[in-house]
Amino acid sequence: MTWIQHELLLRPRNRGFHLVTEEIVSAIPELIQMQSGLLHLMILHTSASLTLNENADPDVRHDFKAHFEQIVPERAPYYRHTLEGDDDMPAHIKGTLTGFDLTIPVRNGRLWLGTWQGIYLCEHRDRGGTRRVAATLIGKRRS
Repeated sequence: MTWIQHELLLRPRNRGFHLVTEEIVSAIPELIQMQSGLLHLMILHTSASLTLNENADPDVRHDFKAHFEQIVPERAPYYRHTLEGDDDMPAHIKGTLTGFDLTIPVRNGRLWLGTWQGIYLCEHRDRGGTRRVAATLIGKRRS
């Protein structure tokens, strides 16, 4: 059994839902060597998150953003954590709703995703900056 860890740096993005599957895969060269295993990803932030979802229609990304802005508004009068800006507390709530980690099966040197699935960086701040992701790959190497 092989264990590999990397710290991935995802380039800065504006608020929204961004497909990062290829960016993640390209940062883990050992993935191609794995016959089977698991890739665990954890974003090392509390105002951005990771999720799996539809990777083909860009309207999905638009609809996610619109829905999250509706259910977790900025400047709610009951927020107490406001020192870091209007987008900060809502970003923490949105991150908790979508989650900070993913575990994805690996098969024959590739992520074993469904036909229309992709990995999203959910950037909940207006300008979140570079995002760090801990990537742990465990598996059996190809013979």
